[in-house]
Formats: sequence, structure tokens, C-alpha cells
Amino acid sequence: MTSEEVKLNVEKALDEIRPFLESDGGNISLISIENDRLVKVRLEGACVDCTVNQMTLKSGVEMTIKKYAPQIESVVNIQK
Repeated sequence: MTSEEVKLNVEKALDEIRPFLESDGGNISLISIENDRLVKVRLEGACVDCTVNQMTLKSGVEMTIKKYAPQIESVVNIQK
């Protein structure tokens, strides 16, 4: 899979999870993908201060991204 295909698949995954985040007043943005293995995102809105945002990141976002791009090893949240 090319780097561009990885990016497109990560974007598809974020599009799948975004409605759930938006329903709680949050959102997510893709910041970068490093070495086709590490995805950096930014949780936004209500997700920033949510007490379960790390669980959402690992159990929701990372799991969904790995479904679309299995070579991704980790997803991390980058604060402003």
C-alpha cells in the first residue's frame, strides 16, 4: 500500500468515527502519518476536555483506523 493509499484509508476511518464524536460536541483532525505506522490526530471541541478521550482514542479511533489500514501501529493525540 502506498503512502497516499494509507492516508486515504486513514481519512476514511476518521470519516466513519467523526459522526460519533460530533454527536458529543467533538471532532478529530488528521495531523500527520509518520512512516506509514504512526498516526497523529488532534481531538477537538468537547473531546479535548473529555475524561474518557484516551479510551475513545484507543478503543474507537485507533481500532477503526487499523480496520482500514492494518499496518498502522499507533494513534496519538497531539494537543495545540
